[in-house]
Amino acid sequence: MKQKLPDSLILPGHPDFELLSQLASEITARAGGALTLEDSFPAMLRRCIDDVIMTPKTGRRAYEELEKTEKTYIGTRVEIELRALLRLPRGRLDTEILGRDVDIKNTMGSNWMIPTEALEQPCLLVAADEARARCYLGLIVARPEYLTQGKNKDGKGSISAAGFGHILWLLCDHPYPANFWRCQEPDIVAEIFSGDTGNVRMANLFRRIQNTPIARDVVEAVAQQKDFMRRIRADKGRGTRDHLEREGILLLSGQYDSQLIKALELPNCTGSEFISCRPASETAQRMAAQAGFTLPTLDC
Repeated sequence: MKQKLPDSLILPGHPDFELLSQLASEITARAGGALTLEDSFPAMLRRCIDDVIMTPKTGRRAYEELEKTEKTYIGTRVEIELRALLRLPRGRLDTEILGRDVDIKNTMGSNWMIPTEALEQPCLLVAADEARARCYLGLIVARPEYLTQGKNKDGKGSISAAGFGHILWLLCDHPYPANFWRCQEPDIVAEIFSGDTGNVRMANLFRRIQNTPIARDVVEAVAQQKDFMRRIRADKGRGTRDHLEREGILLLSGQYDSQLIKALELPNCTGSEFISCRPASETAQRMAAQAGFTLPTLDC
């Protein structure tokens, strides 16, 4: 998405102000409030993209690796998930809000293509910027004067530079969960996936990326096995947790080790996340021992 956007002109006195304000209020209410929308919408986008990348099954780790048809499908997936998130019905276009037909448009680029059937109708605009991990959610009435003159072969037009000023933003340049692999150094990623077995790859993951919450789907992608959670548990001295513990590295679960994670002042982990660390003090080692971990004695 464009990093420099004009200030919104949707203010009292604008011809679209009343309609778009009403729609925005309804969307926010359906989401459970503005704060809930700020959390649930970005998470929904991340899930839609990652479910199409399918790292555990395909080995792909980025949006850029998708086929053209898969990139198109993300828009369909976002439409479906957004309706579910906001509990919206199907409509003559994509959905219906307050009795008005509304088209849902999604882009992973810098603009949206507006179909002829959506002209003069409200459009709910969704955008995800994978490179910057920023997302957008806005409303516009697709008036011809807000669109470019050039049309593609399907008669669709995009929003003009001036037309961007006629968008009412619910979320603009808002952070959303970054693609995990995009945030890692290429040599680290290569090392993680160089392991021949699930245990080796998992150990590489938590050995190289410490003090950082790691989601369950990342664990699944690295394990590349059906019973991927088995790789992360202690397993009679053979599991990933056992191997790392002998190296002095704790592998902790947000669900079962939340108290120790907090005591060690590590970043907060949800119940479906994991984190590893190497306790560097006698106090930290003592807390780990009290929680049932057996680490090598620190060198003096």
